[in-house]
Amino acid sequence: MDAPRRIWDVSEPIEPSTAAFPGDTPFTQEWVLRQEHGGSCNVSTIRMSVHVGTHTDAPLHFDLAGADIASVDLRQYIGRCRVVDVRGCGSPALIPAAVLTPALLADAERVLFRTRDRHDHRTWEHGFTALGPEAARALVGAGVRLVGIDTPSIDHADSKDLQGHHVLHQGGVAILENLDLSQVPPGDYELIALPLRIVNGDSSPVRAILRELPPSTP
Repeated sequence: MDAPRRIWDVSEPIEPSTAAFPGDTPFTQEWVLRQEHGGSCNVSTIRMSVHVGTHTDAPLHFDLAGADIASVDLRQYIGRCRVVDVRGCGSPALIPAAVLTPALLADAERVLFRTRDRHDHRTWEHGFTALGPEAARALVGAGVRLVGIDTPSIDHADSKDLQGHHVLHQGGVAILENLDLSQVPPGDYELIALPLRIVNGDSSPVRAILRELPPSTP
């Protein structure tokens, strides 16, 4: 019997203290039934932006004619991926396209960027590292199918045109944001990060995990 493969949970916890994009709807929870109050079971209602915590953006998020999250190709969110450790340059910081060399991206269908060593889901940092359009073009050119980042957005918080999002969308690339990769060494893994089937949804929370690849067969 094969040994179990290690799993890394790279999702942010979702709780009232989880940071939301300024002006967006934070997470709240209200109990509808509680057993200690005579209920037969425990039932709660939650309210939150679909961009709170680890999530994937549907094309509808930034394109009125784009697909909703219920219509995206789920195959993009499952499969081999590469975690790349890179630091942003400039102010506000962008991932430099020059580091995305053919050697670094060789055979990488999905790329997750680890831009920092510490990740606190409760803290909003306005000057977070973003991907931006130039690095996005390099990834599209390399044939990458999904891009993830350990910060709140592919584009800077003040961006109005969301160029990085649009470049990835035009190249058929799925987007993951707010990953917690602080405990994951660079390397290749299996990614599983499925969105909810929210009709007309512009985004969806995901429970993103990385799984150790099986040993190569001789």
